[in-house]
Amino acid sequence: MRTSVLFSGGKDSALSALLMEPFFEVELVTCSFGLLPNQELAAKTAKELGFPHRILSLKWEILEKAYEKIMNDGFPKYAINYIHEKAIETLASDPDVKFIADGTRRDDRVPVLSISQVRSIEDRLGIQYICPLKGYNRKTVSTLVERYLRIEEGPSESIPKADYEIELRELIRQRHGDEKIKELFPAHIQSHVLSRKELS
Repeated sequence: MRTSVLFSGGKDSALSALLMEPFFEVELVTCSFGLLPNQELAAKTAKELGFPHRILSLKWEILEKAYEKIMNDGFPKYAINYIHEKAIETLASDPDVKFIADGTRRDDRVPVLSISQVRSIEDRLGIQYICPLKGYNRKTVSTLVERYLRIEEGPSESIPKADYEIELRELIRQRHGDEKIKELFPAHIQSHVLSRKELS
């Protein structure tokens, strides 16, 4: 069986892929609006991890709708959750995709789908949605990552990544400048996976 893991190049989606590896043929899928060449980074990271990788192009109108949401709300939560839902729906529309996974943890607030959203997608599109980290909190994930992955971490604006937020940030930067990004996005730490660790 094959599962398609939404992959940003960060530690959560990478760890999800590792956890599913004993049970599925894992492919990593990075979503892109084509605004930035972020897929190149994700492809390189996927190769280091030893998983096949592909790019899923998302419709520009999804990014525009997310842009409207964040500008109206003044914070990114609903905009990023909206992109996440549409990314899963887009991937689920592929007739060859039957299982979709992501790196959502137990204590995540973004991106997160509600139970009703998950059931709707599964029922409408005939897929099964899996969150391998849903039973894990941040501390446990960090413990596992330290054991199995080499990563770099730092402020969001300084760490290369291929998640939804990077292209949303870029659209806002192009239209409003860097100060607007600082106003809308709270400071937080991001990760980028470098490789698996060699286990002794």
